[in-house]
Amino acid sequence: MVHGQGGVKFQNWAKTYGSSPELYFQPTSVEEIREILDMARQRDKRVKVVGGGHSPSDIACTDDFMIQMGKMNRVLKVDKEKQQVTVEGGIFLSDLNVELSKHGLALANLGAVSEVAAAGVIGTGTHNTGIKHGILPTQVVALTLLTASGEILECSESINADIFQAARLHLGSLGVVLTVTFQCVPQFHLHEVAFPSTLTEVLDHLEDHLRRSQYFRFLWFPHSENVSVIYQDPTNKPPSSSASWLWDYAVGYYLLEFLLWISTFVPSLVSWINRFFFWLLFSSRVENIAISYKIFNYECRFKQHVQDWAIPIEKTKEALLELKAALENNPKMVAHYPVEVRFARGDEIWLSPCYQRDSCYMNIIMYRPYGKNVPRLNYWLTYEGIMKKHGGRPHWAKAHSCTRKDFEKMYPAFPKFCSVREKLDPTGMFLNAYLEKVFY
Repeated sequence: MVHGQGGVKFQNWAKTYGSSPELYFQPTSVEEIREILDMARQRDKRVKVVGGGHSPSDIACTDDFMIQMGKMNRVLKVDKEKQQVTVEGGIFLSDLNVELSKHGLALANLGAVSEVAAAGVIGTGTHNTGIKHGILPTQVVALTLLTASGEILECSESINADIFQAARLHLGSLGVVLTVTFQCVPQFHLHEVAFPSTLTEVLDHLEDHLRRSQYFRFLWFPHSENVSVIYQDPTNKPPSSSASWLWDYAVGYYLLEFLLWISTFVPSLVSWINRFFFWLLFSSRVENIAISYKIFNYECRFKQHVQDWAIPIEKTKEALLELKAALENNPKMVAHYPVEVRFARGDEIWLSPCYQRDSCYMNIIMYRPYGKNVPRLNYWLTYEGIMKKHGGRPHWAKAHSCTRKDFEKMYPAFPKFCSVREKLDPTGMFLNAYLEKVFY
């Protein structure tokens, strides 16, 4: 008999969402997960599967049964010839990156954070940047899914192809992802160059930047014209770093948090803080060379609220200038730095924000200095309005105000996903409050 723990409080990384599951499980085998699902069925309980708990929304919250997959975290198979790796769904990418490098392999692209589980990363459509690269689920070539009825389904382009297209971005709504097979590439190092620019320059020469660097992104500092352009490209040069604890932590973390806390009493300080930190940390050229995953991953600083929508790439300039104008026309609305702008290739995954179109992701942020909430509703709704107007689709892991009606408009394949979900989970065992807004 598998035993669940009572009295566990679940909180996401940013401590912005949490729940108190009736029972909390950490299974070590497929048999134990089956037992949990049987128990849930008998007691008419819902089940939520969670990995690293990094999603800045309530997508992983439940008051019923919670399954934390951290103990099912093995590398099952490395196929050097095909350059593929099969892992259990609970493995953190931080562990997988190290394992892959022992075999001379790597993932071609990674998000900013690696303390996240393989099944969760694909479940919410994690992405990074690079117009030749898709979101992380595009690197998945096969997976196995344990459904509500206890059946195990092998899924790939050739087996259960429809379920595969749904399960590559599953929202935790189809069952428990037991294993994931990733397509890898030979291990590589990245040369990162960050240099200052202006919003006008970057938007006027966007095509050039996209051509010039394989993993190009930029950070815009609201209430200013300031931009930090970041190029990351494969290199054969030896590792080197110009990072410094003093600047990255003492200034970029502790001083920033203190100043943002003061700005909660004097909001007009925010525009000064944004400009001051650009001058302090981003106004000169900085270079780093390291193994790919160390460059892809970066510090998310302290607790924060974020939104991140994908719009058609051709709308990048128009949407950003509209956001800038909205801030200029409303002096009481403040926006923390940075607005991070990234790019991704279109794909065929049914619920991918990049479904059938090359996309620009525009990530906005409001920090919570020392855990204090900063008014953000005005900024949030203004941003969402601009994103919707330009055909945007929200990042599934992040908080948004969309409902089924919105998703039916945004996603041509939404009905297909719904019919697969209803077939695999007819009683809604894997639903929660977040998913009810998506599907009902």
